Amino acid sequence: MGDRTSIEAPSSRTWKYQVFLSFRGEDTRKGFTGHLHAALSDAGISAFLDDNELERAEFIKNQLERAIHGSMISIIVFSKQYADSSWCLDELVKIMECREKLGQQVIPLFYNVEASDVRKQTGSFAQAFKKHEAGICEGKHEKEKVQQWRNALTQAADLCGEDLKNADNGHEAKFIKKILGEVNKQLYSKYQLDIEHLVGITSRLNDVVRMIDIENSGSKDVVRMIGILGMGGIGKTTLAKAIYNKFERIFEGRSFLADVRAVIAHQPINGLVGLQEKLLKNILNVSLKVDSVDVGITVIQERLCCKRVLVIIDDADDLQQLKAIAGARDWFGPGSRIVITTRNQHLLHQVGVDSTYMAQAMNEKEALELFSRHAFERCDPDQEYLDLSKRVIRYCRGLPLALRVVGSFLIKRSTAEWENHLEILKRSPDGDIQKILRISYDGLPDDTKRDIFLDISCFFIGMDKDYVAKILDGSGCFATIGINVLIERCLITVSEKNKLMMHDLLRDMGRKIIYENADGHPENFSRLWKREDVTDVLSDESGTRKIEGVALDMGWDKARFSAQAFTNMKKLRLLRLSDVELTGEYKDFPKKLIWLCWFRFPLESIPDDFPNQPKLVALELRFSKLKVVWKDCKLHENLKIINLSYSSRLTKSPDFSKLPNLEELILRYCVSLSEVHSSIGDLGRLSFLNLESCRMLKDLPLNFYKSKSIETLLLNGCLSFEKLAEGLGDMVSLTILEADNTEIGHIPTSIVKLKNLRILSLSGENFEIPSFTPFITWLKLFNRVMSTLDAGCRLTEDAIPKDLCSLISLEHLLLGANNLRSLPSLAALSKLKVLCLNACRKLRAIPDLPTNLYVLKANDCPELETIPDFSKMSNMRELYLSDSIKLTEVPGLDKSLNSMTRIHMEGCTNLTADFRNNILQRWPSCGFGGIYLNGIYDIPEWVKIVNDVGNIVSFEVPQRIMGRDLKGLTICFIYSFFVFGPKREGPTGIIVRNLTKQIALHTKIAFARHETPADLLFRRLLSNEPEGHYLWQGQLSNDVLRLEGGDEVLILVRPDDVDYVRVKKTGVHLEWDKVMKENMDHPDPHLYDWKTNRDF
Repeated sequence: MGDRTSIEAPSSRTWKYQVFLSFRGEDTRKGFTGHLHAALSDAGISAFLDDNELERAEFIKNQLERAIHGSMISIIVFSKQYADSSWCLDELVKIMECREKLGQQVIPLFYNVEASDVRKQTGSFAQAFKKHEAGICEGKHEKEKVQQWRNALTQAADLCGEDLKNADNGHEAKFIKKILGEVNKQLYSKYQLDIEHLVGITSRLNDVVRMIDIENSGSKDVVRMIGILGMGGIGKTTLAKAIYNKFERIFEGRSFLADVRAVIAHQPINGLVGLQEKLLKNILNVSLKVDSVDVGITVIQERLCCKRVLVIIDDADDLQQLKAIAGARDWFGPGSRIVITTRNQHLLHQVGVDSTYMAQAMNEKEALELFSRHAFERCDPDQEYLDLSKRVIRYCRGLPLALRVVGSFLIKRSTAEWENHLEILKRSPDGDIQKILRISYDGLPDDTKRDIFLDISCFFIGMDKDYVAKILDGSGCFATIGINVLIERCLITVSEKNKLMMHDLLRDMGRKIIYENADGHPENFSRLWKREDVTDVLSDESGTRKIEGVALDMGWDKARFSAQAFTNMKKLRLLRLSDVELTGEYKDFPKKLIWLCWFRFPLESIPDDFPNQPKLVALELRFSKLKVVWKDCKLHENLKIINLSYSSRLTKSPDFSKLPNLEELILRYCVSLSEVHSSIGDLGRLSFLNLESCRMLKDLPLNFYKSKSIETLLLNGCLSFEKLAEGLGDMVSLTILEADNTEIGHIPTSIVKLKNLRILSLSGENFEIPSFTPFITWLKLFNRVMSTLDAGCRLTEDAIPKDLCSLISLEHLLLGANNLRSLPSLAALSKLKVLCLNACRKLRAIPDLPTNLYVLKANDCPELETIPDFSKMSNMRELYLSDSIKLTEVPGLDKSLNSMTRIHMEGCTNLTADFRNNILQRWPSCGFGGIYLNGIYDIPEWVKIVNDVGNIVSFEVPQRIMGRDLKGLTICFIYSFFVFGPKREGPTGIIVRNLTKQIALHTKIAFARHETPADLLFRRLLSNEPEGHYLWQGQLSNDVLRLEGGDEVLILVRPDDVDYVRVKKTGVHLEWDKVMKENMDHPDPHLYDWKTNRDF
């Protein structure tokens, strides 16, 4: 072969072949190499084989040279007679030259020959080179060329290759399959999906990787379907591309079907068939014509059922799409993974995905970086644009789509232009962003769902989901299912507290739709929410029949309008006013209201001429000046909710006699209320009664206790409330009874008849001094503290019914801050999950407990000495015994650790050494939680890696010890306070830095106890301790850490609130044998947050 003076790599579009096969024809052409070539061809891989590809009219050597140069990968089949052929050796030199200059991938195969013979030219290769060197003397070869051959052989044999004898005992078919996998791995690494500006992807990718579960040996043969769910523009597709790029090379086949919804929308007839054909082509590397969807399904089932594949179905929105592409798991081979991105949660439920990842908005740091990459083409903004950039970040609320669109628009623009554009965005959302977001709205199944979305976007964000559903059901729109559809379509979310939430840009989209439908004329808006628009319409009295909802919050500014301004709003359903006064007559007021919410209602009673509201569902007059709700109760058949909370002048409740369907009555903080109307006992549907902090209320009408519908009764903070009537036991539907901090000194014996009662709370007042109280003031307060320790502590052991275990449904029993010395046995309460006895300062013993108990709280029980045997408490999750100073142990606790996640015994200073060592050494739980003890006990002696003076500890991970793998780390630290904090505990960050791999795990699995002023007051005055010292011990599993032998590791303990907490000592112990269990109870999706080297 002639040498080329320069070699240029073909572009990825001009490669002529994917694989070049170099082999000795006499050895393997009709056997191994022929089979290998056939396997490559069957997999759709273009492979050069000299007898198939050479055109007779061309000069063979030049053609071979061009074929090598035009191939992405070269496979060299070294056989016994390979070196006999100068032709093969010239090929090899050319291959190694292309590897060096073009970065071409080379895979050497050793077929019935030793790699060392190839490397050193020994064995059969030595015999071949004797002939070649003899040829030098005969003038057949140049000496330099023979040396080139030797060098090429040595270099090729040094590469990572495959040896037939080491692969499945010489089984050629399995050997070829293994080679095919390696080719695919190298070949498709050249076809990674392009992702612009990967920001914040690592933690999200790790979350999905755990769901995909590829590395778990138990799931390697299982086909798993994973859903990625989220609103438009949240980054679902970017995450799916990252998954594809990370994993595609380890599968036999792969396919990324992009923008499925749009494909079908643009090709409604042939779109599904086209997607099926693309799936088959991507995986099989051959073009197959599919005549119909049904035929496509059959072909996919038959051709892919034995292939381990990765399939990404991006932006699916209809079940028929998935039925045509991935209708069942058995369509694909064992170990396959199907990932579906969608805005429709119900779709994922329909196909039965194994796990769903809810795509998360970017945090402020991530958002600023992504925006900067688009606006400044770097990772942070110019200093003069920093404040403007932060305003953009606040506007975008972590939505990657918005960050990209706004950033791309603002690039290379002046600060004045930025200011101008931000003002425009305040008034009207960006069209490109809205276009993407509106897809979900337009895709809703009917106008009713769209109306619910618009109502929520204008009036109900942040409100209780069930409350909103009950109101909107009054419009006949079946809101319960409608709201769930909006949740499934990612148009709204529900918080942990059951509040309806909506992304600001989706909210703006809804309001923009209303604006466009009315051509920008507020008097024609279906819903009015903007203060300026509402005040204009009310001032001009220009409202029309088109207005269905009005919200006006004057924010303490107060405003006055005529009630006649509402006369023409005949379709008004929803009205929310705050700090607004309406003058004049109400007789022409709209009569179709379903929701009337009027904060700081200015009148002493509802006017007599206020029209009857036959559709009214909810009447909410919080912070009103009401003294009497109405003088003449009118019939309100549909009224279900009355909320008059914080109406401080109200002395008695309204007459309920004409409210037959009332379900919820809320009179919280009606501090002057002393009487509840006797008609309350006639409300056959009343299920919820909240009288919290009605301080003047002493009792309830006796006929109230005859109610068969009441489910929840809340009396917390009713300081004058003295007695629950004996008829309490007749309230058969009662499930929640809370009466903390009242004058109740006796529990009616009839309470044991309440077979549905789940929560019983009768705690006293646990005195606390407000935070940041100056120390000199503590001294003045001390006598008051001591004199009020029994405030609200009315219950003694005699006041507790002996047969409390008759409450067969009881799940929560809360009796804290009472004068109890003992309790009856609770062992028969088979459903009890939580028992709270905090601040029962006279309590000496806790009785036998049910084995199903999850949480026991007995903090601040200084007389407590006896705890029942815990050896059979196999469901216990959390145990709180802080400051129960007489305790020496919890019998049998070490036998119940398997289920536990937290133990708090910070103030227990008399624990035995055996008890401490047992729980510390046997603690199995990983992740959030841990063991909290007093600092006098110090870090356990068996923890060998210790920093005695600070919060950092480092070590190198040993290689496997006696064949054992590292299971995880036990981490301990001692911390103290040098000033008090505003709350009892705060998160403590633990950072595990892998210096070798340049990655770091940030986690908040521990909480450091902070001292309130009351804590410090008692400790300094009663125990004379200058500051509190505490020990925390917890664990991190290596399933999370992924540490390997030789890794250099640094652990940093960093309390969030460094002003209050100082870490004095840190230790770590490497666990090789211990069984470690991850705590799955903690819901925080960012409990583990990975950072790369750039973030260190």
